[in-house]
Amino acid sequence: MKTTPPLKATILKLIFLLAVILFTVSCRKNNPIEISLKGENFSKNQTEEVEAFFLIATANVSKSIISKSQIAQQKCSESTIQELSREIEDHQNQLQRDVSRLASKKLVIISEINATHKRDLYALIDANDASFKNAYLNSITESLEEQIELFESIYKDTNDKTILKLVLQYLPEQYKLLRETESIQKQII
Repeated sequence: MKTTPPLKATILKLIFLLAVILFTVSCRKNNPIEISLKGENFSKNQTEEVEAFFLIATANVSKSIISKSQIAQQKCSESTIQELSREIEDHQNQLQRDVSRLASKKLVIISEINATHKRDLYALIDANDASFKNAYLNSITESLEEQIELFESIYKDTNDKTILKLVLQYLPEQYKLLRETESIQKQII
């Protein structure tokens, strides 16, 4: 009679060990729902990634241009630069709204201004009155050129009608603002 309890304990240990092994093996099996969804509905193709990059980059450049224009309106007393900066700010605010709406429809999250653009803002804030006009006009020219490049590249890389409509709506105005900025820059130099 004394030998049966150790035998029962060994059998129970083996049953427990078998249950743990079976449970572990069954947990490793792939979920059939997960397999059917994997790679189908939630994967992005290259075009979607390019479009998402375009929306994020355009929004960041636009935010940067708006901030630069607001700084110019506060720091600069010259009326031509103030008028230009107001016009640029209004245009960029409208572009920002349209890009945000489009990004929302495409489920793209737009983050804050990146570090490069923040450095440009700090350089403008730190510029003294004598060098501010040139610093602002150079910075805005570079940002507008960057935005134009984004528009031209997405125009070549996408067939999405809403993005193409956005590009065709804003690209001519971007060129106009760039020409005005360069014209004022030539007058100042």
